[in-house]
Amino acid sequence: MSMQIKTEKLDAVCARFKALDEKVQDASVIADNKAWAELCRERAELEPIVEKYAEYKKAQSDYNDATEMLHADDAELAALAKEECDSLVDSLARIVDELKIMLLPKDPNDGKNAVLEIRPAAGGEEAALFATELCRMYKMYAEKRRWAIEDISLNDTELGGTKEAVFRISGKDVFSCLKYESGVHRVQRVPVTETQGRVHTSTVTVAVLPEAETVDVEILDKDIKIDTYRSSGAGGQHINKTDSAIRITHFPTGIVVTCQDQRSQTKNKERAMQVLATKLYDFYQGQKDEEYASLRKGQVGTGDRSERIRTYNFPQGRVTDHRIGFTLYSIDEFMNGDLDKMVEALRIADQTRRLEGDE
Repeated sequence: MSMQIKTEKLDAVCARFKALDEKVQDASVIADNKAWAELCRERAELEPIVEKYAEYKKAQSDYNDATEMLHADDAELAALAKEECDSLVDSLARIVDELKIMLLPKDPNDGKNAVLEIRPAAGGEEAALFATELCRMYKMYAEKRRWAIEDISLNDTELGGTKEAVFRISGKDVFSCLKYESGVHRVQRVPVTETQGRVHTSTVTVAVLPEAETVDVEILDKDIKIDTYRSSGAGGQHINKTDSAIRITHFPTGIVVTCQDQRSQTKNKERAMQVLATKLYDFYQGQKDEEYASLRKGQVGTGDRSERIRTYNFPQGRVTDHRIGFTLYSIDEFMNGDLDKMVEALRIADQTRRLEGDE
């Protein structure tokens, strides 16, 4: 592995970290709780990179010093320098790999909670029974990681299978760990309903979605036009003679709201802005909901057996993830929520793919 890394990005990160360090101590920024919290969050994200870069620079400096001693007249000193160089080469390679991973663009959803949707696909009642076991597996995994679990909806079959299960898992790094579970899960085993002892193949779809957040509505002055006009209809001489009515046009969405209920133009404007904020919330939340539904549809496909991402083969006692060719021969432990090895293998494969694409 290379001991070198392009330092332009790292220098920029250090400069940004230094600027943030100064800003979070600024009294005017501290007074704005929301802005201060956002700056602190960004600073906390950059700090490990800055520390790792400092570790890299020290190791690089030590390596340079050691190489200068390789040609020392003292044979014992030269031998020690050679040993030090070999050790530092390994350390530098490790640090460089860690820095490359740290500099990969972050998935903005990684820190979010997740909503899991599990549904049987091909295989009838056997698929429904396996869906129940997958629900149990993910909940046991969540419990091992001390995440909170909240059932949203559950629809069972008469034989104890699951027609549909939707539940929320909340805690630290939930989505980053579970996001690789989305897709078609195939099970191969002898169903309890099988009288001839034949192995059947069934499938269950799993969708792991970042928890939809409530949208924040921000209305910028440049995005709106406010018109005043004379109120119409009943209301007396005051309303008929003053331009107290308000019309607000929101250019990005084309939403128009009006208000002429109040006698005061100021109050009409306040009311109109409140109505606009509500309509914008509905508009943007609707977009979020559509994105959410589209994401789910893209994750699970049709549920056909050929679309499987993973196979659970009970006769052979193995679990194979076909995306990375990774197999575990510990299906019982896996079904009891011991997913860490699989999650880590998928994470490393994803990081490797992204690093290769960045080079």
